[in-house]
Amino acid sequence: MNTVLDRELIEILGDNHQATSADTPLRADAFLKSDTEKMQRIEHHFHAIMEEMGLDMTDDSLSGTPFRVAKMYIQEIFSGLDPKNKPKISVFENSYQYDKMLVEANINFNSTCEHHFLPIVGKAHIGYVSSGKVIGLSKLNRIVDYYSRRPQVQERLIMQIFNELKTVLETDNVIIVMEAKHLCVSSRGIKDETSFTSTIQYGGIFNEKENRNDFFNMIKQE
Repeated sequence: MNTVLDRELIEILGDNHQATSADTPLRADAFLKSDTEKMQRIEHHFHAIMEEMGLDMTDDSLSGTPFRVAKMYIQEIFSGLDPKNKPKISVFENSYQYDKMLVEANINFNSTCEHHFLPIVGKAHIGYVSSGKVIGLSKLNRIVDYYSRRPQVQERLIMQIFNELKTVLETDNVIIVMEAKHLCVSSRGIKDETSFTSTIQYGGIFNEKENRNDFFNMIKQE
């Protein structure tokens, strides 16, 4: 449990991000319990949280909420924490010898802010130039979805997707732009409902401004 000094430090830091690494911070024993065991524990604790807020847990509308939340956490919005849920990604030889940029734009994603556990909702735009390997278009969506389904900050999210694509495609010629609305900004704190957050990550040929501009022009057309 946080001490008084810990809580004061949290208040001072506010919403500022404390960077650790591009890896999601997980304990070594993160997957020793089964999903069923985790859901049972979350259900128990969330029931206690709702009771602490003064809610009547005998009410028909509320009594099943702890179970629904536990199931949602483990099987849905945080399913990307567990490596067993990582999508199987197949790549193929670039038999068409297509040597220009391929862009998949407007990939919808839903994630969760790790600071307040509120939704992050946005779009990702991905471009790459093959070095001999190509990936099925739907797999790009699945990679974005997998890394989104965990407590995140947007900076880490884009790095995880970027690093995965570089590894799978065996090339540095990857560029990603992510644009998202953070409900921790719009629904609490400053309550700014119009702002959104943009991040970009790129490597290889996209270090050249001309190639980045080609990508930007393509996603503007979508």
